[in-house]
Amino acid sequence: MRLGNLRLECAQSRISRDLGISPRRRCPMTPNLPEGIAAADFSRLLEELSGVVGKSWVFVDELPLSSYRDAYSPLADGTLLPSAAVAPENIEQIQKILAVANNYRAPLWTIGTGRNFAYGGPAPRKSGYVILDLKRMNRIIEVNEKYGYALVEPGVSYMQLYRHLQRIGSKLWIDPAAPAWGGVMGNALEHGAGYTPYGDHFIMQCGMEVILPDGQVVRTGQGGIAGSKNWQISKHGIGPQFDGMFTQSNFGVVTKLGIWLMPEPPGYKPFMITFPREEDLEQIFEITRPLKVNQIIPNAAVAVDLLWEASAKTTRRHYYDGKGPVPPSVRAKIASDLDLGMWNFYGALYGPPPMIENNWKVIEDAFGSIPGAKFHFARENDPAWDYRVKLMRGEPNMTEFSIMNWIGGGGHVNFSPISAPNGAEAMSQYNLIKQRCHQFGFDYIGEFLVGWRDMHHILMIMYNRADEAMRKSAYDLFSLLVDEAADAGFGEYRTHLAFMDQIAKTYRHNDGALWDLHHRLKDVLDPNGILSPGKQGIWPKAARG
Repeated sequence: MRLGNLRLECAQSRISRDLGISPRRRCPMTPNLPEGIAAADFSRLLEELSGVVGKSWVFVDELPLSSYRDAYSPLADGTLLPSAAVAPENIEQIQKILAVANNYRAPLWTIGTGRNFAYGGPAPRKSGYVILDLKRMNRIIEVNEKYGYALVEPGVSYMQLYRHLQRIGSKLWIDPAAPAWGGVMGNALEHGAGYTPYGDHFIMQCGMEVILPDGQVVRTGQGGIAGSKNWQISKHGIGPQFDGMFTQSNFGVVTKLGIWLMPEPPGYKPFMITFPREEDLEQIFEITRPLKVNQIIPNAAVAVDLLWEASAKTTRRHYYDGKGPVPPSVRAKIASDLDLGMWNFYGALYGPPPMIENNWKVIEDAFGSIPGAKFHFARENDPAWDYRVKLMRGEPNMTEFSIMNWIGGGGHVNFSPISAPNGAEAMSQYNLIKQRCHQFGFDYIGEFLVGWRDMHHILMIMYNRADEAMRKSAYDLFSLLVDEAADAGFGEYRTHLAFMDQIAKTYRHNDGALWDLHHRLKDVLDPNGILSPGKQGIWPKAARG
């Protein structure tokens, strides 16, 4: 995979030769340098970084840098591209990198596994940033079977942790996000969610090790006790709890994270309920709310729309090759052929079999009140059912990534507003967003995931990246939805790089007091503004406005 229009030109070719790295491309154009840093200073910066991690772990040429782009972006090719990347292997190297960056006022963009696709992947917030790539730091430091936790570094993926638990014969389950290649730490830091009863990943996080921009190493909670044996047991110590401050922020580099793991239950009963009408969504969540709040349904239940569910098994062109959204008659044909509903509700029960059966009777009676509801406990040759069943029992897989084939061309970006598990609110969001999707010529493809008292609405805007008009329409649709959702009182909980500033501005209570607080913290902790400038709309003082 090559990096579209990245200009690693004469100056960087010279830099490559100086560092003993073979340049891939040379031409007489302007290099893609960090803003405010001259080519000669950039050359010295890279030389010093090479002295920290070794020349083979500093990347400046097009081919190795090609992995640090957003391959699915709604932005034009050549946007948000790094100038270089550096990959340390331990905290000592990170401390030295931070010292070098502070000296040159060089912007670093931190990534773990770099698989946060649909939200920007490994790309930087602005072109020219140096990627601080932590994928080499991929140790599973501890798995504690007795207390049910793991301590991991930034580069540990869900699949890596799952395979490790299988290899050691552990009876602990992980809670994976849908794609298995995602990072355990990165997903928790981005407020991600999974599908078992441990589905809120930040709630299940316990204890961090963080390197501040000046190089100081801090351990949160009980980790502040020298030699503490309870770092991953309790979130709380004396004084404020800082863990949340390092999620979706640019206040430090998280190098270790504790994550609670679910003990394997004595029983597991996955189920799917299909509902034949779009308007059933309101009643679905009026029924779901008390079942979730009272933990009758203990896991992160999800209502998936017809096309999201169908896209795991077929493509749009198989049913419809026209422009604009799939017509209702075609949707009805897809539902009939694939035995799906307009909404498809997944959940699971865990624990001793008698308890499972007692709870199931409550669930069956409640959802059975919706006309046309059908209950499923097994489905043959159904990849969507198979991967959901795996996710709800803590088994990571990559099946969901196949939904990108619905359109072709790979482009996708997720719009993710928060709401309460309220039927009328869900219908309001759905109708608003579906109307805008259809207006811009896109299918509505989405799901509602219920945590406990919150609900994540994930809209997948899919487009062919090779179609410039379609890609631009996706961008314009997303931008409009941000403002309209905010006007209706809904805020996003995470977002693509391109919309971080816009969404930050929608959090405007008391003249944006929350972002004023973020910026006050940024100025104190990172006065040179080197760590991930612009992350979530948090900018150094010199870059504001």
